Amino acid sequence: MSRAPKAKVAAQTARSGGTTKATAAAPIRVLIADHLSEDGIALLKGEPRLAVDVKTGLSSADLAGLIGPYEGLVVRSATKVTAEVIAKADRLKVIGRAGVGLDNVDAEAATKRGIIVMNVPAGNTISTAEHTMSMIMALARRIPQAHASLHAGLWERSKFVGTELFGKTLGIVGLGKIGTEVAKRAQAFGMRVIAHDPFLSSERAQQLEIQLTDLPRLYAEADFITVHTPLTAETRHMIGAKEISAMKPGVRLVNCARGGIIDEDALRQAITSGRVAGAAIDVFEQEPPKDHPLLALEQVICTPHLGASTQEAQLNVAIEVAKQVADALLGRGIRNAVNMPSLDAQTLKVLQPYIVLGERLGSLGAQLSGGQVAEVRVTYVGEVTAHDTSAVTLAILKGVLAPMVGENVNYVNASLIAAERGVRVVEAKASRMEEFANLLALEIRSDGTTLTLQGTLSARREPRIVKIDRYFVEAVPEGYMLILKNEDRPGLIGALGTLLGEAQINIAGMSNGRDKPGGTAITVVNIDNLVPPKALEQVRKLRHVLDAKLIKL
Repeated sequence: MSRAPKAKVAAQTARSGGTTKATAAAPIRVLIADHLSEDGIALLKGEPRLAVDVKTGLSSADLAGLIGPYEGLVVRSATKVTAEVIAKADRLKVIGRAGVGLDNVDAEAATKRGIIVMNVPAGNTISTAEHTMSMIMALARRIPQAHASLHAGLWERSKFVGTELFGKTLGIVGLGKIGTEVAKRAQAFGMRVIAHDPFLSSERAQQLEIQLTDLPRLYAEADFITVHTPLTAETRHMIGAKEISAMKPGVRLVNCARGGIIDEDALRQAITSGRVAGAAIDVFEQEPPKDHPLLALEQVICTPHLGASTQEAQLNVAIEVAKQVADALLGRGIRNAVNMPSLDAQTLKVLQPYIVLGERLGSLGAQLSGGQVAEVRVTYVGEVTAHDTSAVTLAILKGVLAPMVGENVNYVNASLIAAERGVRVVEAKASRMEEFANLLALEIRSDGTTLTLQGTLSARREPRIVKIDRYFVEAVPEGYMLILKNEDRPGLIGALGTLLGEAQINIAGMSNGRDKPGGTAITVVNIDNLVPPKALEQVRKLRHVLDAKLIKL
């Protein structure tokens, strides 16, 4: 996570009795740069202290030229809030995205400028779930193709024989809010639902009457597969040629989540070869898709990114983002911020480095454990215990959940998402642990195993990892990290350096911890760029290496 921004809103406004003191001569200017429901616009304009302008269809250059005097900005998906725009936003305090995704907002640049970025994570859940089911049904019964044929003056009943959903197996990759709603609707059609989600507990899956499984089994058993994960470095092309070749012949694929999760070229080849019977696609890697080869295939049905395009969803997100932006600007509280917790400036100054450490510690733990998280236990030691640590706990949960939940999880909803997924959260405070005066100790229990991590702050109050399980290390938790479990034998470090050098990967730092001379060890390597899959496999095959994982923080 980038450093949390300074509490600009809190620091630049004076609160009194839950209200903000200001002069009538200084209205707070808000720009709405995308088409927004009139109800949302009316809500903002109804605030006496806000001066609201609506200017849509702006290019990034246009927006950069206009943004200077505005303190609030509201967008949907069309307007691109780039780093160049943010550099010109001298007075901007809040960016509100009317929707879930933040692909069009440079949240990192905003964070560096102390600008709050907020979204509406639940506004389109039902809309997208219903669209997914519509696509599944249309795919099964070939409704768009039959419709086009009839409009062409033909009557081809035998050509459009479909398949029933009843008794079929639906595989859901990602069982968050939308995936769960899709599962409920599929069960109503008599479908057997199996799902893969490393962050959903088995207890929660049993409550939903859904069978959790790993991806290979899901691919082998599912008649229909729908994806509901965020688009991250880990999920990009997570379904490619190799995964499709492991699927049940005649499978049908659905993507109403994010373009790029399914490798579109691999999908095209699989449909052409007959391995995949059909696909329903609402999202593409490049939108709009111009002359896309998938559009030429009769087995593919497509819609132009309509998952959230219902009157109800647009109304919900417009009203919610308007409320959030108004409340943040008027000092009434901050909700659904993706880049900061809701803290006053003084407390944030103390806790900010622990928030950074906590999120990175949580993300590291989630990526190392790789299982279905059942419990997250955090123990606070030292100066942090004198403060309310709930914001740090939320940062840890955000880090734990983000590798799969992605942009949908933030400081406000992290605990709710954890509860929905049956993840137990335990907090404790201690006067001292190990030899560190200030410490965050994290335990992640998953699939019957427990991973322990400890982190502290350096003299410059920068995050450091000091212990992984029983191994003491001194590692910087940032960027790409290669973490090896290995036998403590001579020659390994040299062989690893040679291999990474041949792959043009520069080593930024290295730390090694062992249980005893000649025993087992943990080697943490900070590297400047991504290790390609082939090179990572070579690392795992090095002599004395027991396991190797690539981490991105």
